[in-house]
Amino acid sequence: MKKFVMYGIFALAAGQACAAGDTIKVGMLAEMSGTFADFGLQMTNGAKAYMKQHGDIVAGKKIELIVKDTTGPAPDVAKRLAQELVVKDGVDFLAGFGLTPNAFAVAPISTEAKKPTIIMNAATSAITTKSPYIARVSFTLAQVTEPMAQWAYKSGLRKIYTVVADYGPGHDAEQTFKKTFTKLGGEVVGELRVPLKNPEFGPFVQRVKDSKPQAIFVFVPAGELAVGFMKAYDERGLAKAGIKLLSTGDVTDDSVIDALGDGALGVISTHQYSAAHVSPENKAFLAAYAKVDAKTRPNFMAVGGYDGMAAIYEVVRQLKGNVDGDKAMQVLKGLKINSPRGPIQIDADTRDIVQNVYVREVKKVDGKLYNVEFETINAVKDPGK
Repeated sequence: MKKFVMYGIFALAAGQACAAGDTIKVGMLAEMSGTFADFGLQMTNGAKAYMKQHGDIVAGKKIELIVKDTTGPAPDVAKRLAQELVVKDGVDFLAGFGLTPNAFAVAPISTEAKKPTIIMNAATSAITTKSPYIARVSFTLAQVTEPMAQWAYKSGLRKIYTVVADYGPGHDAEQTFKKTFTKLGGEVVGELRVPLKNPEFGPFVQRVKDSKPQAIFVFVPAGELAVGFMKAYDERGLAKAGIKLLSTGDVTDDSVIDALGDGALGVISTHQYSAAHVSPENKAFLAAYAKVDAKTRPNFMAVGGYDGMAAIYEVVRQLKGNVDGDKAMQVLKGLKINSPRGPIQIDADTRDIVQNVYVREVKKVDGKLYNVEFETINAVKDPGK
């Protein structure tokens, strides 16, 4: 305990010394290798795109991005790297966090060192309750799941099977969908939780098929797991059996949607961002991202990185380059940003994001697969709070 407190004291001193200099340091913890490497790639590309578009000087201070690889869902690694960023590097902000376990692990360090911490992706509702120095610019699973349950019932579906990844966001999605759907009058006919690491989806999907629901609601993290699930859904013939696929936007994520193939056509999802979103802000974002990485299509994590940097820039601007943890959080509370996804705001009470959620269908646009938005639910708060 004494050792941890000592870390906090040194971190605070280092942070104050850094803020008083010519550089504002942003310590970014991201999954840059392993199964979830695409998470880190997208978030860091998004952050770099914002910096390329807006320059790296704010209020006379140079913004420096320091990226550390958490390697995946590795709380001990994330905690150690956060301590290094605070104590050795003297960062003014912590940011990133593709996965919930890593965000949970770093929360005590954020509190002890009074470091404003920006969650750019991790989506369990409880994250912002773990430290008064955490603000989220991404989303929560409950926030994007509730509209899906409402849409499913409105569209005439009454019997649905749920399949989610077995960790915090998955539990939030499962519970939110069931609560909302059953309250409206629908029935969840079965529930499955699949391992976060190396799941074999075939047997799970077969169990769903055998139960003959009208639809399946799915949440698994974007990337390899989403591709694996869609492959099993196709191979086991659920679409041919008339079982409709509903999901959060993770499953039909922009960065892997081409790999899903035409089997993804018609999949309905609810999420906060699509690369096909039509707005001047998104057009500018796509152009900035292409200058950083022309080979990949940006997804919601890239937008989280982009908007996270927008929030950091605004804090530095309003504090005239003199970053203080408590003052930074006052700026973040209630902050409004015109994001590539639409208008967003950090709720002053919960420090969580308020944003539009879109109902989308996978369609072909100019020969390529996209999540095409067809319905908007405005200014959605996290129902998990």
